[in-house]
Amino acid sequence: MSEPVLYGAAYSVYVRTARLVLAEKGVTYRLEEVDVFAPGGAPAEHWARHPFGRIPAFEHDGFRLYETGAITRYVDEAFAGPPLQPADARQRARMNQAISVLDNYAYRCLVWDIFVERVRAPANGRTPDEARIAAALPLARTCLAALPDIMGEAPFLAGAAVSLADLHAAPIFVYLAMAPEGRELLAREAPLAAWWERVKARPSLAETRSPLEA
Repeated sequence: MSEPVLYGAAYSVYVRTARLVLAEKGVTYRLEEVDVFAPGGAPAEHWARHPFGRIPAFEHDGFRLYETGAITRYVDEAFAGPPLQPADARQRARMNQAISVLDNYAYRCLVWDIFVERVRAPANGRTPDEARIAAALPLARTCLAALPDIMGEAPFLAGAAVSLADLHAAPIFVYLAMAPEGRELLAREAPLAAWWERVKARPSLAETRSPLEA
């Protein structure tokens, strides 16, 4: 088998999710940098990999995929290594529920509305949009309360072992914790804060470190 290729930017939350899954499975791969925010957008050849011009995209032995969830499930099922999807139907449903919450509600408010405005805006010489941050906080609180409710008494989001849900969440929480509002939100949810301490200590997080991390 040839070495898989992941197309995307190292700073991207969703590219990092795919990288975390590859790392947890012990898969050697090549990251080919694609910056969709560069002047002019994604390069022309990338549109052949992803018809919406987004990241990540993936290729393995001539088999091409886009969309993070499709990539991570393929990697989990196609390669040896620890399984990252629970065998139990209810735990697997919880995994999928957590991923859906992260995609549909958490990502935009935690990353774009809080992290980007509070952390990246000043780094780029722009004044943070305080109204946007304030407007994001109620939904952020709801998201951070929903995840431990899904987790229950388990150490990870979908049970006793790390799953795709934890690896989907981790890059979001790396950025959230860089903002003071994010740290305050986490401090209010003790089970989630304990989960985050477990997840961020995993070697895969250090191996896939974002260039935007402080």
